[in-house]
Amino acid sequence: MKRTRMNVYFDPKLLSQVEALAMRRNVSKSAVIEAAVSSFLSGDSAEHMEAALSRRLDRVGRQIGGLEQDVAILGETMSLFIRFWLSVTPPLPDNAKASARAQGAERFDAFMQNLGRRIAKGDRFLREVSFDIPAEPGFDLPDEAMDGSQNQNDDSEL
Repeated sequence: MKRTRMNVYFDPKLLSQVEALAMRRNVSKSAVIEAAVSSFLSGDSAEHMEAALSRRLDRVGRQIGGLEQDVAILGETMSLFIRFWLSVTPPLPDNAKASARAQGAERFDAFMQNLGRRIAKGDRFLREVSFDIPAEPGFDLPDEAMDGSQNQNDDSEL
């Protein structure tokens, strides 16, 4: 295909954007400008934009659907933990509250450090959740959890 040379003038900022795009895509500046002019002059550019926008909206919709499921799982996890904690934690006498607060602050610091490590490594709780286990009607906390017979003093992995 024969090409004709043409001299045009660009705003320096626009030209630097064209040069940056050409470097990122590993193509010539002429190719970038030719594609831009061709897109501008094509009659179906609105259809292309609509299709691209539709694909992006579909992707965002799927991402939101995944977030809704994650939030529902986290909400259920939190409510189950709170119910368990409230059912097995006896009220403290007044003389033990200060030491319990101090121990709670230490445990919380250890929890935050562990959480920071997991996030830094890319570990996610929701990846560990099994979706293969069918829900049982009337599922409740295990009996051993309700009577407090589990070892509650295992702080090694908060």
